[in-house]
Amino acid sequence: MDTEVFVSGSVSGSFHGTVHNNLSTSQLIEQALHRKEGRLTSTGAFMATTGKYTGRSPKDKYLVDEPAVHHHIDWGSVNRPMEPAVFDHLATAVQQYLANKDVFIFDGFAGSDRKHRLPLRVINEYAWHNLFARQLFVRPTEEEFARHQPEFTVISAPGFLADPKRDGTRSETFIAVSLERRIILIGGTQYAGEMKKSIFSVMNYLLPDQGVLPMHCSANRGTNGDTALFFGLSGTGKTTLSADPDRQLIGDDEHGWSDTGVFNIEGGCYAKCIGLSEEKEPQIWNAIRFGTVLENVALDERGVADYSSSVYTENTRAAYPVDYIPGARIPGVGDHPETILFLTADAFGVLPPIAKLTPEQAMYHFLSGYTSKLAGTERGVTEPETTFSTCFGAPFLPRPARVYAEMLGEKIARHQSRVYLVNTGWSGGPYGTGQRMKLAYTRAMVKSALNGSLDQAGFTPDTVFGIHIPDSCPSVPSDILQPRRTWDDPDAYDRKARELALRFQENFRRFTDVGDAIRNAGPRI
Repeated sequence: MDTEVFVSGSVSGSFHGTVHNNLSTSQLIEQALHRKEGRLTSTGAFMATTGKYTGRSPKDKYLVDEPAVHHHIDWGSVNRPMEPAVFDHLATAVQQYLANKDVFIFDGFAGSDRKHRLPLRVINEYAWHNLFARQLFVRPTEEEFARHQPEFTVISAPGFLADPKRDGTRSETFIAVSLERRIILIGGTQYAGEMKKSIFSVMNYLLPDQGVLPMHCSANRGTNGDTALFFGLSGTGKTTLSADPDRQLIGDDEHGWSDTGVFNIEGGCYAKCIGLSEEKEPQIWNAIRFGTVLENVALDERGVADYSSSVYTENTRAAYPVDYIPGARIPGVGDHPETILFLTADAFGVLPPIAKLTPEQAMYHFLSGYTSKLAGTERGVTEPETTFSTCFGAPFLPRPARVYAEMLGEKIARHQSRVYLVNTGWSGGPYGTGQRMKLAYTRAMVKSALNGSLDQAGFTPDTVFGIHIPDSCPSVPSDILQPRRTWDDPDAYDRKARELALRFQENFRRFTDVGDAIRNAGPRI
């Protein structure tokens, strides 16, 4: 019997197979096991492997070039255009592919703030992908579900492989976003994170028109009500550092900053778990239980996870509802942030582990978005690669960078937020020579920044980068704070620092409409 499924706008799709509408967590796991999509671990989590694609495919992501959005998009290597006719062809092909298959539907929201949230529908070929969507997006109450009308639809068909000659794509994989039709098509990849990040891109387009700054950051809240933001790309520590037993977790990756405060765009967390241990990250460790989705984690014959293994990928992941973290703030909202931390994984090993930024330096480093892409987060990345990701989230920003930067600058000024740069990368030498910064030290520095005790330290401007390094920090050796002192060869440090400074300067030349005060806040040689 045919079933008509409302997609978005006035679009419907016809499905001849069984349509599983809004199954519970238990029902989805039962379906996924029955369909042999994965297996349960010893803690009850569901583990699936994603085949040859174990990270995002940024070169296969497209925005449909439609009249209503054309002049608002920053077209280029991140926002690749797709002709509407190509998208329509793909939409028809995907619908025909799914027509005779069982599909799984989840209805929910992007956004914990009712004023600014987006009603979603996610249609999946795989039961475990639908479980992922259920855990990562905001789940509706019974009352909200009764009147739910999707305004954006994700259709994920991993088994549909595009033919570049026939379908107009670059490869067999595609993530195609139509902001006019309000549909996202995903095919040729089993990596579930594409659903999450494509909706984040949509929110990065929609929210600025509502006066809301979308942010690639985690957020938490202290016992006295203070809110903190942690900006950074994948692998820099957003999830780890925001999961603090002494603070309430608001969210681990995507947030909006409105006129009333901060809100989580998601309803779950997507933690990297390579090297995960109960000792270092107990909250994440204990969240991996029944209902959690593990991706590409090695299991032994008893179903015990080996988080040290990268047999499938370095980019092993755990997806779980945010309320799996004890004391998480539900709903995920907070006040205007008192403290903002920019997280970078510096593979050069020359940036200090923490430094205070002036407002101008904050804007410079936000626009620069310097970090190192870590192994596995994108296809083809096998070791850290230096990158400048504008606003610490360039892969997900449809609009020009200045739109987001101007909004952040205005909000920092209005609410007098303190801003720090935190290096969670290498110390004592570059990648391959030095060591990754100890998590215990990073936690101690972040704690001092959040409780205000770091403000009592003396600060010394770095001679190259100009940022202000504290002379001391509780529970952190003073030599660790000065990166040059951690190198065996100070001259080698100077050469590396100069090399990174030159890269900063070269990257910043593209921001031609930035004032001198911000431009001069960068490294000086």
